[in-house]
Amino acid sequence: MEITLIGDKKIEDIPSLKAKALRINLNENIYGTFAEIGAGQETVRHFFRAGGASGTIAKAMSAYDKSFSDAVYGVEADGRYVTEARLMKMLEYEIKLIEERITRDKHPNKMFFSFANTVTTIDFAKQFKGHGWVGIRYQVEPDQEYNEITLHLRFKETDARLQQETLGVLGTNLIYGAFYKYNEPKKLLRYLYDHLDKDQLEIDTINFSGPIFENVDNRLMSLQLVKNGMTDAVMFDPDGNNVLPARVLYKKNILALRGSYRPVTKVNMDLFHKSYDMFIKENKVDENNTKVIFEITLSNLRAEGEIDEQDFLDRAKLLCSLGQTVLISNFQEYYKLVEYFSQYSKNRMGLAMGVNNLIDIFDEKYYRHLSGGILEAFGKLFFKDLRVYLYPMTDENGKITDSENLKVHPRMKELYKFFKYNGKVVDISDYDPTILSVFSREVLKKIATNEPGWENMLPEGIANLIKQKRLFSCNPDNVRTEK
Repeated sequence: MEITLIGDKKIEDIPSLKAKALRINLNENIYGTFAEIGAGQETVRHFFRAGGASGTIAKAMSAYDKSFSDAVYGVEADGRYVTEARLMKMLEYEIKLIEERITRDKHPNKMFFSFANTVTTIDFAKQFKGHGWVGIRYQVEPDQEYNEITLHLRFKETDARLQQETLGVLGTNLIYGAFYKYNEPKKLLRYLYDHLDKDQLEIDTINFSGPIFENVDNRLMSLQLVKNGMTDAVMFDPDGNNVLPARVLYKKNILALRGSYRPVTKVNMDLFHKSYDMFIKENKVDENNTKVIFEITLSNLRAEGEIDEQDFLDRAKLLCSLGQTVLISNFQEYYKLVEYFSQYSKNRMGLAMGVNNLIDIFDEKYYRHLSGGILEAFGKLFFKDLRVYLYPMTDENGKITDSENLKVHPRMKELYKFFKYNGKVVDISDYDPTILSVFSREVLKKIATNEPGWENMLPEGIANLIKQKRLFSCNPDNVRTEK
């Protein structure tokens, strides 16, 4: 009997990689294939070494040569190999092969699976650290429809061998979690980092599908990635699907709007439309190569210290209904957001914001953690080809505040003048003056108290959606301001 002492804390036991692989191997009904491209056969290696693999592993392969890979899985339209489309072809092909070669009449209890990854590790010059797609298609009951978990990762280590080993650990964790932790998807996400550190890899996209995941909202799974520190930002499209930020932002002109969007108001949409009209008229901006991003920081998703997931879904539904692409990030400061975009695009960028947000940007207290203080932050914020589109605000007396008369701290006045004079801050002059008094927090209070008139403060169709879906039923006092 295990000894316990007063004051002992319960610690969750993490199975070793060998124990995970062995448990899979010893189940006579789990049977499938491993197809790994780009970083060796690192995942299946754990299963071979654990013992008892002959009853589990139908085949292990690595179609490294591009011509051979194309012969097996087909040619991609874009000619690329480390893509989600390639991963899906691999999973589909391998499962189909198992179904064709292993008959159900002889093996009625078999639960088939196909694990696959297609990755590229760090290059010789160490300029590109590498990334990849990893996934599993599998059953948890014989003859059941297949379930699927796919994810995208980015390597952080600077050695190819270490990246290969990291991939093998992640793959083993994914297979084990898929079979034995699928009933708790949020925990399954955390278990992906068993025996790994967040400094080794980043998971920036994950999707669950299939009968056992029919109640899983992939937007909430995206939120967990940011909440758990697995990635800095996640993105989903107007249909609510998780998408790879790199694919959406690559070499694009980017216009970003930050807000709480609780709920999205006419002011938010007026800011969007007017700033967009100005942005696409800028030199070097191609409207067909421009992406608009509505960003919500993690701090704006918190209520009383915890993230309110239902509140998050409410905001997401409204923005998606307006056809917008949404980014959820842990970037409190704007310069970090710009740095993030700069990973994927060197083209012109724009930030659309209200006067209060710009005043906060010039507040030194947000940059005390930087060795170079506010100057370092501004160097990162404005050294790219970036422009701020400023939406005015009005006080209770009806006085308009814009870039010409806003007040920053006296020590920041000359710095602000420098950016203003050099055209880094421009006013949105063609705004709608009738809606300047609309604020999200006031709308929330009206919704909570059933006070009439709030419907007219929102874009067309949003009020009806809020009523139909019963959105924003939470306490309207839990409103955070953006920085």
